[in-house]
Amino acid sequence: MAVLIPTPGKIKIWAKLRLRKEGLRRVVPMLLISLLTIAFISACSSTDVEHSTIQITKPSSIPCRVVQHAMGEACIPNNPQRVVTLLQHILGHTLVLGVKPIGANVRSIEQLDGNYMNNQTYLGNRTEGIVSLGLNESEGNLERMLLLKPDLILAVESVRDTYPLLSQIAPVVIVPSKDVVLNWKEGFNFIAKILGKEEKAQQALVHYYQRIEDLKIALGDRYKDQKISVCGSAGFSMFAFTKGGFSGSILSDLGLQRPAAQNISTVGAIYNISEEMLEQVDGDVLFFLAFDKQGRADFERLQQRPLWKKLKAVQKNQVYLVNSYTWTGSNLLAADLVIDDLYKYLVNTP
Repeated sequence: MAVLIPTPGKIKIWAKLRLRKEGLRRVVPMLLISLLTIAFISACSSTDVEHSTIQITKPSSIPCRVVQHAMGEACIPNNPQRVVTLLQHILGHTLVLGVKPIGANVRSIEQLDGNYMNNQTYLGNRTEGIVSLGLNESEGNLERMLLLKPDLILAVESVRDTYPLLSQIAPVVIVPSKDVVLNWKEGFNFIAKILGKEEKAQQALVHYYQRIEDLKIALGDRYKDQKISVCGSAGFSMFAFTKGGFSGSILSDLGLQRPAAQNISTVGAIYNISEEMLEQVDGDVLFFLAFDKQGRADFERLQQRPLWKKLKAVQKNQVYLVNSYTWTGSNLLAADLVIDDLYKYLVNTP
C-alpha cells in the first residue's frame, strides 16, 4: 500500500534538484524532514492505515536494551522482529543468522538496472518477499520504510545525514564500516549480538572453519610455494584485492600466499593499476573478478594485450574468471561460494 502524497509535483521537483545539484547538501535534511512530515500527514489521513501503525515514537511499554554503536546508542527490542538493513553485506549477515529483513537496500549499481538483489548470486532466492528500499545505502526510501514499521534499522556510517530521521522511524544501530570490509567476521559477530543470535553465529562460523580445514586437506602441498592473485578491471584501470579484504581473508585462512603487492592487510584493495603495471596483479594463479558484462569485456580485451600474455599465471594457464559479487560479498553466504570456486579451480581443475 502506497502513501498518499498531497503534493507529488513538489516532491518530484525536490528529488530532481537533489539529484542534479550536489551543492544543495545543506538543504537536504530540511527537504527530507518536509518529505517525511508529508508522509506522516498523508498516512494519517489514509482510510487504509490506522493512526497507531504510523507512530514513530515507540511505546515505553516495549522492553528494550541499550546498545552502543558507532554513532551513539539505541534502545532496541530484546527480540527484533521487523528488521531493515541498509547495506547488502549486512543483509547477507542477517540471512545467515536466520533473520529475514522486511526491507533492504543496496549501493547503486547502474549496470544492473536497479535489480541488485535479484542479481546477487550468493543470495539466491533468499531475498524473495523483502521490500526494496532503493539503491542508495546512505538513506533508503523513507516513506516506504515508515510504512514497513520496522523495530530495528541496521546501517553503516554513510547514513550520517539521514540518521536523525531514521532514528525517528525505528532504533538505528550503526555497524562500523571497517567491520564490513576489513573485519567482516567481527561485523558478523556484532550483528549477531545485536539480534541475540550469538549461538547461531557460532554454528555458522564452525561450519565455515570446517570447510576451510577440509579444503586445506584437499589442497595438500600443491600450492605451498605459489602466489595467488585476486584482481579485476574497470575500463583501462585495474584493481587488486589484498589479504585485508574479504576474499583475501579466506585465502589467508587457507594459508595460501599472495603476491608481494597484495600481501598487505591495512586496506582491502589497491586501485588505479595501469596496464603498464600488470606485474602487481601477477601470480602463479590469478582470479579475475567480473561484476557484469562489461567486466567480462574488459577481461577479453586484456587477453589480447602483449603485457597480459607475459604474466606468469597466463603462461601457466591458471587464470580464472569469477563472480565479483560473490568474491566481495563479505559474509558467510558468499564465503561458501568462494570456497566452492577454490575447490573448482585449485582442486578439481586438471
